[in-house]
Amino acid sequence: MVKIVSRKSLGIQKVYDIGVETEHNFLLANGLVASNCFNKSHSTAYAYVTYQTAYLKANYPVEYMTALLTANSDNKDKVEKYRENCQKMNIEVKPPDINHSERDFTPIGNQILFGFSAVPTVGEGAIENILNAREKAGGTFKSFADFCQRVDLRVVNSRALETLIYCGAFDKIHNNRKQLIESIELVTKWAQNRAKEKESGQLNLFDFAANNSSVGKEEDKVFETEPTLPNTDDYSVQEKLKLEKEHLGFYVSDHPLKSIADAVQILSPINLSALSEQKSKQKVSAVVMLDSVKKIINKNGNPMAFVQMEDVSGQADGVIFSSTYERIESLLNEDACLIIWGKVERRDDKVQLIVEDAEPVDKVRMVTIELSASEAIDTAVQQKLKSILQERSGEKNKIKVPVVAIINGDRMRQFVRLGQKYWVQEDRSTVEYLTNAGFTARTQSLIREQGIGNRE
Repeated sequence: MVKIVSRKSLGIQKVYDIGVETEHNFLLANGLVASNCFNKSHSTAYAYVTYQTAYLKANYPVEYMTALLTANSDNKDKVEKYRENCQKMNIEVKPPDINHSERDFTPIGNQILFGFSAVPTVGEGAIENILNAREKAGGTFKSFADFCQRVDLRVVNSRALETLIYCGAFDKIHNNRKQLIESIELVTKWAQNRAKEKESGQLNLFDFAANNSSVGKEEDKVFETEPTLPNTDDYSVQEKLKLEKEHLGFYVSDHPLKSIADAVQILSPINLSALSEQKSKQKVSAVVMLDSVKKIINKNGNPMAFVQMEDVSGQADGVIFSSTYERIESLLNEDACLIIWGKVERRDDKVQLIVEDAEPVDKVRMVTIELSASEAIDTAVQQKLKSILQERSGEKNKIKVPVVAIINGDRMRQFVRLGQKYWVQEDRSTVEYLTNAGFTARTQSLIREQGIGNRE
């Protein structure tokens, strides 16, 4: 092998695929060395591995993604990235399950069960202890107390218990996460006392009564002495998901925006994962949740902000310049769910969104217009409606209220979303104007309307 002692640019040169028998590098004229040359066997090996990988992903997508998640289970960012890829492939990644999850991710039909190895604070020792207790010492866990008395709490410590609770691992046997969190100290102390009593060969009075009962199996006797958990309401859905993300690094049981995904499709939003596919300066809208907001003062002394946003498909960065910042500052809070409008910007191979306007998702309104089947095909009615909507559109960069026509037939109602050139700037004044013109129109919240299609 030739040792490279110096490098020198030769400008733009032709590149040849050269097969070299023994070495990757070879000498040129004047003692110069050409490097980064692949011999044929090396290139063939890469091509063959690429073919195998593509074949497995195309023909065994669930198994392929399971292996990919398992191989990167120690990297939170990669697990989240591949979990998002699973969503795009219509493969659901299920939350951890204390009675069914294994060390690695597990394929189950068209789903993937989360593996313990990707749960933070649950180390190899704790995983092995849980699996041994489940497989060799009594089968599936019947309750949280049953779990605590069968595992070694010196290995599966309180931090591991908290993380497992917050990420939903115990939901199948006890779905009140807050109740479990508040009972950790009580239940673990009870389990430790039982362990000491077993080691010393002692039984308390209740154990003695249970052991002499003629009714019930051995596992039932344990539950007669289980401590009563504190009476408390569970976390709200929003709190539950927030805690899940704090401890796991991402949402796995649900997403705050998932429940409104169908309703907001009428706004034609893009998924953040598709932001890189948009042209530079392209106007887009997206329904997002703000992960972080960094407010700064620019060189002119005006406030602006950098935000990190996410939706059910992925994450993206956004920039809010001072002219927009002053108008929407009150909305820029972490965990805020917003519909945003802006334009795509590409800089140094990085794609981000220049945010030009925003509004809370639950405040978004739309205009609906009732039409009979005969009115819908009447060209005079169509022309009248078009002229009114175009007149009410207002400033081009502020049009954000969608208009939906509800066509009433003999047996069904059809919802038709009008194209964006017929959207308006303000909903209430538009409804008033349409009503005065003889149309049946109203304004309503977008989120409450779940049955609207996306037909233009």
